[in-house]
Amino acid sequence: MSTADLRSPSRPVSDAARTVDLTVVGGAGHVGVPLVLSFAAKGFTVNVNDINTATLDTLKAGRLPFIEYGAEALLTKALADKHLVFTSKPSEISTTGPVIVTIGTPVDEFLNPVRRVIQECIDRLVPHLNDGQLIVLRSTLYPGTTDWIDDHLKRQGRKLKLAFCPERIVQGHGIAELGSMPQIISGTTPEAEEEAAALFQPIVPELVRLTPMEAEFAKLYNNAYRYIEFAVTNQFYLIAKSAGLDYDRILQGMKHNYPRAKNIPTPGFAAGPCLVKDTMQLLAFARNEFGLGNAAIMVNEGLPLHIIADLRRDHDLSKMTIGLLGMAFKAEVDDVRASLSYKLKNALLGDARAVLATDPFVTTDPDLLPLDEVVARSDLLILCTPHRCYKTADLKGKPVVDVWGFLDKANVVS
Repeated sequence: MSTADLRSPSRPVSDAARTVDLTVVGGAGHVGVPLVLSFAAKGFTVNVNDINTATLDTLKAGRLPFIEYGAEALLTKALADKHLVFTSKPSEISTTGPVIVTIGTPVDEFLNPVRRVIQECIDRLVPHLNDGQLIVLRSTLYPGTTDWIDDHLKRQGRKLKLAFCPERIVQGHGIAELGSMPQIISGTTPEAEEEAAALFQPIVPELVRLTPMEAEFAKLYNNAYRYIEFAVTNQFYLIAKSAGLDYDRILQGMKHNYPRAKNIPTPGFAAGPCLVKDTMQLLAFARNEFGLGNAAIMVNEGLPLHIIADLRRDHDLSKMTIGLLGMAFKAEVDDVRASLSYKLKNALLGDARAVLATDPFVTTDPDLLPLDEVVARSDLLILCTPHRCYKTADLKGKPVVDVWGFLDKANVVS
């Protein structure tokens, strides 16, 4: 793309899109929807810009494309109040208000960050922006990316304000958390920082100001720390199991009325679109000298394989049908991105006679079966995702592998 291509808006946008208070690029995604609806609830008119037109149509019809608790009523009201405008092209973003970009930095097959993804996104947008507009980067960024994008824009002769204000919400609970947790604010200039602070002030309880690179590290550190916590408890589980002990009993004893242990999580699959990816980004930045992060990946990603190794030792899997309970990456959501349930399933397919799977929330996998059918046809069940419904489900006395310590102990395989 030439310098001239980035200098000014090249074609008009619709009046509705032009007059909005702000635009959220990727606004129909998991990061975008809670943000869009939080702004709309405060009276902002928001341009929901997303290339996924099917998801935009779902939102226009008043339905959520995925589970986001507390969002349905806000969507209904936002549509009734005409606070949402839906667009799908870069040329349809607002040429006046702030533009929030929810595209982050992925990692490639070598576990290295791919910064060109965010650059290409910005390059598609800036021909349709006016100098002086604020761009807010919202998703995880490799350290230094905000300043790198700022330099890239300056080399093109553009005078845009650039901020990084990371999301730190829990999947499915973004509405509640946006309204209850501090928002980190950073900008490449004082003007960008102040404008970003003014933008987020109405929807968050508190602002925390950092430099862009500090903010980038803060987001990565939050997720990597949580990922390491899961790895620690998973390692404890494996050690206890090798000693023939029930880790759940030990964990309950450790935590009972002992405040310094209250935040130790239960063992289980640590996955999803952020935790391992953000840990990998820190590994890349540290030239693979982030030993705790590397160890956490080995433990957490290895847990499904440990389960299979234990089953091989005690059973002839070639004669067994294995049923998997829960395929979402965490409980009470419908998101299967980077779910370790699928890693377990794929690995089991090489050993078991058959592998069946069920999940009450997931609607995107045509191979999923009803719970009753999976239970009836399976010789052994594995609890992959601890959805609350499994706590009281009739599992017909079938043996269950439960690393979470979630189910009644009567039929759990030790």
